Amino acid sequence: MTQSDILLKHLSTVFDPELGANIVELGMVKDVQHIDKTVTIKLALTIADCPMRNQIETEINRKLKLLENVETVEIAITAMDQKDRTAVMEKAREKARENAQPTNVDPRTRVIAIGSGKGGVGKSTLSANIALGLAKKGFQTGLLDADIWGFSIPRLLGITGRIEANSDKKMIPHEIGNLKVISTGLITSDEDTALMWRGLMLSKALEQFLTDVEWGDLDYLIIDLPPGTGDIQMALSRLLPQAELIVVTTPQLMAQKVATRVADMAKRSFIPLLGVIENMSYFESDTGEKYNIFGEGGGEALSDKFGIPLLGKVPISENTNNVADSGTPLIDQNNSVTKVEIEKLINNIAIQLPPIIDETCTGRLAKVFEELSNQ
Repeated sequence: MTQSDILLKHLSTVFDPELGANIVELGMVKDVQHIDKTVTIKLALTIADCPMRNQIETEINRKLKLLENVETVEIAITAMDQKDRTAVMEKAREKARENAQPTNVDPRTRVIAIGSGKGGVGKSTLSANIALGLAKKGFQTGLLDADIWGFSIPRLLGITGRIEANSDKKMIPHEIGNLKVISTGLITSDEDTALMWRGLMLSKALEQFLTDVEWGDLDYLIIDLPPGTGDIQMALSRLLPQAELIVVTTPQLMAQKVATRVADMAKRSFIPLLGVIENMSYFESDTGEKYNIFGEGGGEALSDKFGIPLLGKVPISENTNNVADSGTPLIDQNNSVTKVEIEKLINNIAIQLPPIIDETCTGRLAKVFEELSNQ
């Protein structure tokens, strides 16, 4: 694969949320060059002063900076000519006719997968609290427990009971306010049941959770991945090309080294790395004493290695785990340093990856053409 092919592959993961098509397919990328460590792109938008311009440029920057030999991205914006606009509108009508999505998740949904190199670093706890926190901020949020073997989301959120299907044979997620939850723990007879699934059955389970669940309109979908770099992780980029990854590690060197494999897998699969969370960053007692029980620096080291943000450092607080085990999420507990840092983390994620604005430039043009054709 040539360098140009690699650049176009990354750019093809930047989607127009209104059309569900990528900017390469839509003909927006007019030229791309890579000289030294700088990539220069000529990008044609439907109108030069498109309100979505900043968002598109941000997406392009994040996707291309996955490449180790890219430090700077320069984007020259031009306006489409009439021929290009006509081609885009034809693509819009074609997409509307097809109306076929590979999953039941809208392409405008921000998909955040949360992964780790090994178990025991608090990935599921963070997934549950991040999803619940985004929902409490008013965002329509989904939480998919893709840790098929080691499901723990129902217990972390205090959910009991089993999910049902609607008349269209789609699974109905369990709802907590603005949060919709799906987990194999809500399908099995009880949480102590062992699932003896392997290989393709695991990726097939993920596919079913994305195609056979009535998710509705979501701002965010949080996916709690199993630890490691197995079938589910590799299926993610195929099923949800808009997915981005947060890597969870602890401060100790061993955890950081293992987490590096997950980040490397994401890069090889063209999944953007949104950032790193350092969990169990330190222990703080009720009297305010701090202890670095798992060492120091793992989060910073991983962040520096891949050139991605350190989104947050979440400590352990005294007496919070016992309450969490009983089904009370950390952000619903009494004030603690853990709760405060998780709330900061949630705010940071919402800033780093804000919900997609529905009314894009292309979407407005499509509506105008639709109105004109009906006159």
